Amino acid sequence: MATSLRLLSSRCLSAASKNALGSKQLSSSMSASSFLSTSPNAFAPTIRYQSSDAASLGATLDENRPKIKAPPMVYIAGEEMTHYTTQLLLSKWIAPHFDTSAWETYDLSCKSRDETDDQVLSDAVDAGKRIGAIFKEPTITPSAIQVQEMGLKKAWGSPNGAMRRGWNGITISRDTIHIEGIELGYKNQVLFERHAVGGEYAAGWNEVGQGTLLTTYIPSDGGDPFVVDKRDLTDKHNVCVVYHNPYDNVRELAHVFFKRCLDHQVTPYIVTKKTVFKWQEGFWATMKKVFDDTYKDDFLKAGLLDRSGGDLTHLISDAATMQLIRWTDGGFGMAAHNYDGDMLTDQIAQVHRSPGFITSNLVGRSDDGSTPIKEFEASHGTVTDLWLDHLDGKETSLNPLGLAEALLGAMEHASSLQLAEKPNDKSIQQSHEYIENFITTLRTALHNTFRYGQGTRDMCGPTGFTTEDFIDKVAWRQNRYLAMQQEEQAPPELTEEDLAVPKEKLTSYDQKAILKLFDKYDKSGEGKIDFKNFSKMLMKMGVAPKKQS
Repeated sequence: MATSLRLLSSRCLSAASKNALGSKQLSSSMSASSFLSTSPNAFAPTIRYQSSDAASLGATLDENRPKIKAPPMVYIAGEEMTHYTTQLLLSKWIAPHFDTSAWETYDLSCKSRDETDDQVLSDAVDAGKRIGAIFKEPTITPSAIQVQEMGLKKAWGSPNGAMRRGWNGITISRDTIHIEGIELGYKNQVLFERHAVGGEYAAGWNEVGQGTLLTTYIPSDGGDPFVVDKRDLTDKHNVCVVYHNPYDNVRELAHVFFKRCLDHQVTPYIVTKKTVFKWQEGFWATMKKVFDDTYKDDFLKAGLLDRSGGDLTHLISDAATMQLIRWTDGGFGMAAHNYDGDMLTDQIAQVHRSPGFITSNLVGRSDDGSTPIKEFEASHGTVTDLWLDHLDGKETSLNPLGLAEALLGAMEHASSLQLAEKPNDKSIQQSHEYIENFITTLRTALHNTFRYGQGTRDMCGPTGFTTEDFIDKVAWRQNRYLAMQQEEQAPPELTEEDLAVPKEKLTSYDQKAILKLFDKYDKSGEGKIDFKNFSKMLMKMGVAPKKQS
């Protein structure tokens, strides 16, 4: 049994009353906020970090305890199996503990986008800019066939481009998720930064016949235009594609990447195809300069460049694909352009079992650069095959790990933004501490459920849990862990006046010896002495009151 670590915190007050939602905000029919009600003031419980077998003690969570007011966050609802599963985990994992009335929910299902002529996407982007913390369920980008099947007006494009542009996207961080004690693909964490803008995803294109294609640049400062590219098209059938890569934010990407590599103690690599695509040289040159000017010494001191020859290493994208298969020990990070990053992280997901074990977090910034905007989503799609099985009444077994990590990441960022805005507000400090502990506890319950052989079928084979049973099992384990941390009432706030011995006299006593004596009789290790042990201590010290003869 691991030794309990006791952390006391005082009363945690609820945040401001429920915010009114704007008239343009569209909620999903099963929105997160519909599960939750406004809560009264709540307190932060005593927290005891127990060993994993603490649940066997039979603790139960008080269902009547007040809920914590979750900080503002944007919730983007999607559809199909991942929407169904996320609503389940919200109901079982989040709703019993949090009032999410400050969350703003936007329905980005194909039907909602079609009915609003995509106004809902614009509203969601505006809300993300205003709030700064976003959770997004996987969404569908409809094909021509799906347009007909769903009766849509048009094939609505991927919402990701509008979000990345609207939130001044810098990078998409994709990292491997690990469960202690379970071997997946990479033994240690792998980080990846994918440039969030530019490249093929925003390309203009058209089908043309024979002729000449001119790409002309017209400076915004009134300078003389010039031709960037001229080519003669001799084929009768051609597809012409034009795109660009914005490089202004590559320095910001570099700082995000190198800081994260240092935090996670991994070796950084930069990936391009600059030997052939000469225009990619600027990406490498900028990353290298930021590294040399700001981070190289720290990486050398940490010994993180030993495997890369003592310097930041450039990898050709072809070589990177091979190393991703070979370097299964992990412990490295890569940064690349938008398209290369998309392809390489798909490969990482396959080495590391599946896209369900990879995070996908967009990092952007407010227009004035003062506030980090972060959007969290699972790196997989809507899982249509399981959704069709669900609609047919068949059992399904969807692993919700990627969805859970995204939701917890968004909640954590929302709490950090709230704390940054009011760092001296005691109630917000305590709310932040509660949320941090809740996230740690839920993640432990989630991981332990896999470790105890109670996972979904992708992990445990045909005997694994169904989607619903797995979420119920995690909720059961989470509530038992939280119950071990809960006190019936908030601990009292002690002041100097409560001390029997004046403060100035305390210095004349051996505090270490007093603590040693106290620990001797504190048999439970809970920071208190029962009457029996208290009596023994007084008698041992020779100060116990004796009966009058």
